[in-house]
Amino acid sequence: MASIIIPIPSLDFDPSEVAIPWKILSEQGHRVVFATPDGRRAEADAMMLSGEGLDFWSFLPGLRKLKLLGLSLRANADARRAYALMQADGAFCKPLKYEELRMEDFDGLLLPGGHRARGMHAYLESEVLHRLVADFFDADKPVAAICHGVLLAARSISARTGKSVLFGRRTTALTWKLERTAWSLMKYAGRFWDAAYYRTYLEDGDEPAGYWSVEAEVRRALARVSDFQDVPKGAPGYFRKTSGLLRDSETDDSPAFVVVDRHYVSARWPGDVHRFAGMFAELLKAQAATALPPAPAAAMRAA
Repeated sequence: MASIIIPIPSLDFDPSEVAIPWKILSEQGHRVVFATPDGRRAEADAMMLSGEGLDFWSFLPGLRKLKLLGLSLRANADARRAYALMQADGAFCKPLKYEELRMEDFDGLLLPGGHRARGMHAYLESEVLHRLVADFFDADKPVAAICHGVLLAARSISARTGKSVLFGRRTTALTWKLERTAWSLMKYAGRFWDAAYYRTYLEDGDEPAGYWSVEAEVRRALARVSDFQDVPKGAPGYFRKTSGLLRDSETDDSPAFVVVDRHYVSARWPGDVHRFAGMFAELLKAQAATALPPAPAAAMRAA
């Protein structure tokens, strides 16, 4: 089976986008390895696990554990269970350092997301990871990126072309619609004293709203405007896929939207994660099939 590397930041990665792929890939027999900037065990965004701190009354210590909005915004039960299991996994507890990673040591790369600037900047801006991502793309090995993980890919420059590894590819990522909706929820109905909680990068001065959103930056790395993919208006299940209210599951992936372009699979947010991980597993299977050595002539004659 394949050996997969999942680099994550030391803090604030999204628990759904890490734990669900880890669970699905591990259950299929793949070896999943983690890496952090310093080789120490990482911690997910605690608010995305508990939901505490997301409601507008959360700044009052006595009311912090009272959750309403937090219940709908946190990781769902499937993801929380997967995260609890992952915490006991040896590879998660003893990750590698970013600087130890070599493309040649792994069969596939998975880039999860997260949004809280406190922890995500070191991950998204890592030159070591930019080189690693570019090496995987240049070697045509399977790569999966979801949410802000797509931004990490967009910032990685191919040694072959001198352009983003996503230049000439179709991709999706966290859409401005989803990012703006979450930002507005914090400003007007939730964590108003930290309204930018869902924005990893903010605009300055006269920059238009959303200029530093994930979608906008990823679009600027692409060859064509049409290469950024979102659910087409009028498509079957459009509301289920775009409202931000529904997430996919092991038994129902209808809310998910995933884009595959050659050996690269991308998705928008935690609501896509089951289908995203499943499609990545299919890419790994296809890679393994093409890598099989030719059958001996005697065996071919016997067949």
